[in-house]
Amino acid sequence: MKKKDVREPDEKKIAALVRQLLVELGEDPDRDGLLKTPARVAKSLAFLTRGYRQTPRGVLNGAVFDTGANHMIVLRGIEVYSMCEHHMLPFFGTCAIGYIAQRKVLGVSKLARIVDVFARRLQIQERLTEQVAAAVSEAAKAEGVGVVFSCRHLCMMMRGVEKQNSEMTTSAMLGSFRSDEKVRQEFLSLVNR
Repeated sequence: MKKKDVREPDEKKIAALVRQLLVELGEDPDRDGLLKTPARVAKSLAFLTRGYRQTPRGVLNGAVFDTGANHMIVLRGIEVYSMCEHHMLPFFGTCAIGYIAQRKVLGVSKLARIVDVFARRLQIQERLTEQVAAAVSEAAKAEGVGVVFSCRHLCMMMRGVEKQNSEMTTSAMLGSFRSDEKVRQEFLSLVNR
């Protein structure tokens, strides 16, 4: 996605659209349980799509540290929540990131923040995986990067084929993680232990 100037969403406009949607679905937006739903949905959508208003550089906030390290660093079990761009239904799961430092390391929490920058947008898991790998590679100036996402998609579980136990796994390997089988295997063994 090409970066453009992104403004904060107009929650009043979104609430009005949600109210109209409720009417189209056959609901009464003035009944007790739905009275404040349009405003709540607008606030929720603004939060769930805040990644459009963030950048990897912004969330790193300078937390790139000089070090003599040139070994593999792996963070796994990063919780992921996103929304598929095809049905605007959630998908969720975990992410593992590994990289080989070349004199620079990222603050550990910043890896999870980079994931959120891209997950908090309308997404497909395949692109999300590539975007995270590219952002980590650029930020760390890494020799290599590996990223693995394992997610469950409500668009497959609640509707369509209705396969509740399906889980999608995607990976992106850059640099030495792609070109060196031993590096890739070390990363995958650490992720899968």
